[in-house]
Amino acid sequence: MGKKRYVICGVSTRANGMFIRPMLETFSAHCEIVGLLDADPGRFENCFRKFPTLKGLPVYFPGQFGQMLRETEPDVVIVAGADYTHADYIVQALEHHLEVISEKPMVTSGIDCRRVLDAQASSRGKLYVAFNYRYSPIHTRIKELILEGRVGRVTSIDLNWYLDTYHGASYFKRWNRKRSHSGGLSVHKSTHHFDLVSWWIGQKPVEAFAYGALNYFGPGGELNPAKEDGRFCGTCRVKTDCEYFMRWSTRSKEIVPEDDHLTQIDVQPGSRTGYRADGCIFDSEIDIEDTYAAAVKYDRGALLSYSVNFSLPYEGYRLAINGTKGRIETQEVMTKRTSYSVPEQTIEYFPLFGGKETIHVVPRPGGHGGGDPLILEDLFLGPDPRRSYEILAGAEAGADSVLTGEAVWKSVQAGRPVRISDLLASGIAEGGCGSSVR
Repeated sequence: MGKKRYVICGVSTRANGMFIRPMLETFSAHCEIVGLLDADPGRFENCFRKFPTLKGLPVYFPGQFGQMLRETEPDVVIVAGADYTHADYIVQALEHHLEVISEKPMVTSGIDCRRVLDAQASSRGKLYVAFNYRYSPIHTRIKELILEGRVGRVTSIDLNWYLDTYHGASYFKRWNRKRSHSGGLSVHKSTHHFDLVSWWIGQKPVEAFAYGALNYFGPGGELNPAKEDGRFCGTCRVKTDCEYFMRWSTRSKEIVPEDDHLTQIDVQPGSRTGYRADGCIFDSEIDIEDTYAAAVKYDRGALLSYSVNFSLPYEGYRLAINGTKGRIETQEVMTKRTSYSVPEQTIEYFPLFGGKETIHVVPRPGGHGGGDPLILEDLFLGPDPRRSYEILAGAEAGADSVLTGEAVWKSVQAGRPVRISDLLASGIAEGGCGSSVR
């Protein structure tokens, strides 16, 4: 079988690191990149600087998607730009019966979930959503324990997720801070978490109720050094008074954590769009939440208690899965940006009757807890035939995670439970997030 031909929509930091580099360095015998599409010519230039072998590749702008397909004749479309751009590219690619790989979240709203699901149902192509967290060795072992029947029928899940003051704040500097672009962080970020839960327990979400707030960021943030919109970190006159900016820096030198993917973000104005990725985290443009507490009900009776906080001293999560035969617990604390010492992550299994078992999982190198290299193998080489269960996510799983996230933020606004089926059917009108920007 010859090489597959790939085009990439959204030449983002994620596209460069997650897809382009591995395609050129690891999977070059199987992949050929034949076209790039983005709204900003500066991103093409940045890509060609990083990967000189791609220089001269055809480039296209958003209104030229159809032209790109005609001229490059791809087999696969990779969608890795801002979340609100995903739906149109996915739908058009499926209408052309092409394979599609989409970064998470698949889309940003129930309206666009419906569009994608309808397109998938009529297409000979196939959509894959790059949920790399599924592939972390800890997470695959949890899946296997549930499949082995160790906890019995899953009845409840407790999941508390924490982002530190560096990672969490980054979402409020960038386009993610606008709900029209990201669907809010219950969609952009929490889809990772909601997908893991649905995949682990093999159940579909049916209803969510949530509380949420903007506690740390936006103009009302307690650590805002000046109530003044339009600031950028690179030029801010009061940044030395901002505790978020100064957490590692001095008055004469900005210091960022080493080996962090966020340092790759180009904060210079886009050559065409004027976009900057260093917007002030206290700007009044921010219209999303930074704190959630939610309850989700699933179709086979499981109940999820979920929380996420985007400004904490350390990063990680706590998880417990309860069932009719036992309980699984695990806790991850990421220490790369702190001095805290924590033990190696393990899985604790408690049978309903009997002694505790501590399960040590062999770690793997690579991003997202060792998940990135494995999902790339499945995407570019095909699913591992030795694996006994499905792990690559498709359109339905992508939709379930987005719909759960949308149900969470709409419940926050409406003050009542929100049913997933209502969002998929037509969306909830009040405070609704519109479909993709065309």
